[in-house]
Amino acid sequence: MPPNRTTLLPALAAMAPAVIIFDKDGTLIEFQSMWEPWITAIAGALETATGLPVTAPLFAAVGFEPESGRIAPAGPLALLPPPQLRAVTARALVEAGLSAAEAEAALTLHWADPDPATLAHPLTDLHHLFNTLHAHGIKVAVATSDGRRPTLATLGQRQLLEAIDVVVCGDDNLPLKPAPDMILEICRQLGVSPAQAAMVGDNVVDLQMARAANAGPAIGVLSGVCLPDDLAREADLLLNSIDDLLV
Repeated sequence: MPPNRTTLLPALAAMAPAVIIFDKDGTLIEFQSMWEPWITAIAGALETATGLPVTAPLFAAVGFEPESGRIAPAGPLALLPPPQLRAVTARALVEAGLSAAEAEAALTLHWADPDPATLAHPLTDLHHLFNTLHAHGIKVAVATSDGRRPTLATLGQRQLLEAIDVVVCGDDNLPLKPAPDMILEICRQLGVSPAQAAMVGDNVVDLQMARAANAGPAIGVLSGVCLPDDLAREADLLLNSIDDLLV
């Protein structure tokens, strides 16, 4: 994002949000470069360790198509926090022929979170975006299905945590998207009403969460895993990426 972009998109300014809540992967962080190499590495390590052809059934179980590189927008890889994704992987290993104990032993050795230092690529200059929003009196929050530890590692790796007012994660004991609870919790912590909160996300569930919370504008971005038509049905505003929030 060019640093001279310091004006809000007029359509966003007209919505006058007190806080903008961002999804993380696919919205702030490039989704494919984070999760495709990670699931490929996990599958390869598990196949080598077990001696069984587990890669194909694991990919199918999490919603990853290796031929096209497509990640199913409604699949586990796109939507579930790490503990639940690990459970999906364990079931895939059992279905491939391991006992539950063998599957757990393999995962204990070979399961790891994505490395934010090498795999997390911001989709714009997030420092500039967040600082510009703050300069306009808009607070910044993150609502992600990813776990708290990898989320804080990813954001902290890029010195972004001081620019974010609230972070809510998939393992914070709240119902997952599209339930409204993440937005409601952020609004509670910030002391604003949901109607004053704009939600920005790349997945239909982000926008459905905004609707369920009776939040303000639901803004879809085409930088993640969902198709334009799918997002357009739920979005008040549809942008190519978060770059377009500033002009």
